Amino acid sequence: MTKANTVEEYIAHQRAAIAANPDCGTSHYNLAVGLLGLKKYDEAEIELREAIGCSPTLAEAYVQLGGICLHRGDLDGCLAYNQRAIKSRAGFSEGYGNIGFIQLQKGNIDEAITALRKAISFNANFIQAYATLANAYLMKGLIDESIETNLKVMELEPNFAIAHNNLAIAYLERGETDKAVKHCNKAVELGYEVAPEILKEIEAYK
Repeated sequence: MTKANTVEEYIAHQRAAIAANPDCGTSHYNLAVGLLGLKKYDEAEIELREAIGCSPTLAEAYVQLGGICLHRGDLDGCLAYNQRAIKSRAGFSEGYGNIGFIQLQKGNIDEAITALRKAISFNANFIQAYATLANAYLMKGLIDESIETNLKVMELEPNFAIAHNNLAIAYLERGETDKAVKHCNKAVELGYEVAPEILKEIEAYK
């Protein structure tokens, strides 16, 4: 059985559940996830709106709607949905992580740092939030904080390529070239596309 067939079966199952109980927000949400798996974004959006109509505190549905906005290049829409997600459920780390990511994309570094700190305060193992926070610190010139945060990522996932890349940049900034070379090599080994200017600078220290 192919993956597509499995997804189609899952979708059919969710449609049957909705037919039996049209006011079940979770079934609408589950159907939307299946539709997203087939890249049927418009249909998924309709079901996510239905899910929220039935279950206004279904924070995951707001996050998925934000993801659809991001897919369409609508950063403001994505931000707005994630802001609704954290209002609908207190301490929803994924919503704060996404807000931090979007704020960083928009160049709002301080707002990004605030949101990402909240994300990891609610979920101490949120690797992506740590990595994005480390990047935000790097962009703000807070090199020590960036290194400390990337090292936390290493504790959680030693082969997280983005963190190795960010550590290479941060250690270059701090003049610790041996460490920079080590982490740059590891990022490349893990398949990360290190910026050409960083690679060129690293080559000078090998």
